[in-house]
Amino acid sequence: MLLKIYNDNPNEREVRKAADAIEAGGVIIIPTDTLYAFVCGMAHKQAAEAMARVKGFSLKQAKYSLLCSSLSQLSEYVRPMSRDLFALLKRALPGPFTFIMDANNSVPRHYQNQNKTIGLRVPDNNVCRAIIEAVGTPLVSTSVRLVNEEMEKEYLTDPELIHELLGSRVYMVVDGGVGEDVPSTVVDCSAGDFEIVRQGKGIIDM
Repeated sequence: MLLKIYNDNPNEREVRKAADAIEAGGVIIIPTDTLYAFVCGMAHKQAAEAMARVKGFSLKQAKYSLLCSSLSQLSEYVRPMSRDLFALLKRALPGPFTFIMDANNSVPRHYQNQNKTIGLRVPDNNVCRAIIEAVGTPLVSTSVRLVNEEMEKEYLTDPELIHELLGSRVYMVVDGGVGEDVPSTVVDCSAGDFEIVRQGKGIIDM
């Protein structure tokens, strides 16, 4: 199913269809402010395993991020943060960043990295945030990409092409317009200092 939702003014009825699919345990593909992403609900481990299989990983190997609707929601899933970290997040979000932070017990262990961290995002995309708000909890996510014959990562930006190639593997593809081909900037905040471990779309003075 290919579902069109306009970023300028997301239709509540269409957003509800996407949220219902997630709440029923489905895997769907949605736009963010960078790449399109596979997403599922936090409570649905089987859906997270299915997302990993589509990308050729096991659940243990998958490095998932949580997509949040706001900084306030994000703060519910991490350990207490320093004043400096909160100030950094407030400057950067919503925006094209993934912040690696210490997860708290609200994040199921199978989504956490070995050192009990998790990547968190608040994308600057109205469709994405509307779907998260409708579900009421963060979404487990991983980018939509293929590996070509030269073993290079190829990001898919056209929702119609994404539907053509992957529509049979997911419950729904949400068409929010042509996406970006540059991933988010990843900032590791788990060790106290702030370290950019992948420079992507997001630019911020730390």
